[in-house]
Amino acid sequence: MPLPFPLTAVLLDIDGTLLDSNAAHTTAWVQALREHGVETDAAQIRPLIGMGGDKLLPKIAKVSDESPEGRAISKRKTAVFKTLLPQLQPTAGARALVEFLREQGLELVIATSAGEDEVSDLLKRAGLDDLIAKRTSSDDVAASKPEPDIVRAALARAQASSDAAIMVGDTPYDIEAAGRAGVRAIALRSGGYWSDEALRDAVMIADDPAALLASWR
Repeated sequence: MPLPFPLTAVLLDIDGTLLDSNAAHTTAWVQALREHGVETDAAQIRPLIGMGGDKLLPKIAKVSDESPEGRAISKRKTAVFKTLLPQLQPTAGARALVEFLREQGLELVIATSAGEDEVSDLLKRAGLDDLIAKRTSSDDVAASKPEPDIVRAALARAQASSDAAIMVGDTPYDIEAAGRAGVRAIALRSGGYWSDEALRDAVMIADDPAALLASWR
């Protein structure tokens, strides 16, 4: 499959897409929630990775992310995740894909449900902090994925129209958020967990960035 339709921008998720970090996020949420008296486990948390804390906390802890308890849990989750970050690795072909897209003259914008305080660390660990300058995070919008806010913000940052952009992500939340913003999405299996059936609304499904790049070259 060649580069699909006339593209001017590619919107990129990070967790599970460019960095193999979804399991670490799961671990960090479980630990933070349990420390604050919320009984949960990985089986409950893992399906929600890809959403922001604004969605996860009401579902699991029955609190708002803006409440004192919600803020405390989120802060602890971030701290635990930082201890796990040094062990994480980029997904296969992440840097090569980003380099290729830059060579095509495309605008690249990060569109993630992670908080702004995490984005730089995530990109650095993925080995991509020197390649992608434009970023949007959950801190830039009122609601995280699967709401379309982050994708729309990324489009604005790229100064691109929805029909000339594509989203690359690894969860149904990426695909839904993109679709609600009028943007087509490519799904990667590198995030783990999700079946192809769950990712069926993507225009293409590839194993990882390396496989996507191979299909475009």
